Amino acid sequence: MENRNQEILVEQQIGPESPEPEDNQKLATTGFQVVVREFLKDKVALVSVVVLVLILLLAFVGSLFLDKDSVTKIDILSRYTPWGQDGFILGTDEGGRDVFGLLIIGARNSIMIGFLITVFTSLIGIIYGLISGYFGGMTDVIMMRVVDFIMILPTTMIIIVLIVILPYNNVWTFTAIMSAFYWTGKARLIRSRVLSEVSLDYVNASKTLGSGNIMIMFREVLPNISSLIIVNLTLSFAGNIGIETGLSYLGFGLPPNVPSLGTLIGYANNADIIENKQWLWMPASLLILVMMLCINYIGQAMQRVADSKQRLG
Repeated sequence: MENRNQEILVEQQIGPESPEPEDNQKLATTGFQVVVREFLKDKVALVSVVVLVLILLLAFVGSLFLDKDSVTKIDILSRYTPWGQDGFILGTDEGGRDVFGLLIIGARNSIMIGFLITVFTSLIGIIYGLISGYFGGMTDVIMMRVVDFIMILPTTMIIIVLIVILPYNNVWTFTAIMSAFYWTGKARLIRSRVLSEVSLDYVNASKTLGSGNIMIMFREVLPNISSLIIVNLTLSFAGNIGIETGLSYLGFGLPPNVPSLGTLIGYANNADIIENKQWLWMPASLLILVMMLCINYIGQAMQRVADSKQRLG
């Protein structure tokens, strides 16, 4: 009995034993295992990942093997060639340009614009919402009034005017204009969630222990709202591709010499093309539909992954 008391006293002085290397390895692989498990359970999400990866490879790797000048070269003698004829997989448009090549380059441009807008707006919105919700008070009031002012502006009309008056319109200028207005929704969403998080015990405990505000915001609060951020990022990515496509369809997106999915769908502007020349607009329409579905299914699976990781701690 005396020996047992001595062992307990030694354990209290030394502390618990350090975890074995195998335990550390298990902790390190837990996150990846959760991702694999959730996607294996959801076959639709798994198929969506495969399809989306194939689309991205076709758009970004396939475009490396295409000469943009030759794809966009006008050839009147080949105008409106139906798909599958004269070596054109998806036919040609009214200028004799290869629709398949335009589809690959256009998909790359649309996906790149959607991704860049999502990244920029998310960075601005998350940081802005974190600061506003975490500090609260007058800081929150002032920051939210700025957001309210931007949100009441006629955003679509301002974007169209800026695109029209800019002397040089390309992928980067279009991304900058879109990012300047579409971060406000994310900021309000993050701010509302952070307001509820800062009142919880773990934030008060971190403040009591002397942790800095930046550390609490980005190491404590941000991981606990990760599921919300993941879902919002996914929907925003799909939505930003749709916004670019819609503006390009209306003629206020990328310039005519820069292919995009919206410019291809824009060919469907009269009854003859819609009924008799489906190869001009149908491939781009189907590609956008498939991408939107895949991104949404992947986002739902990633939400479950984030919730599972939070439950595991």
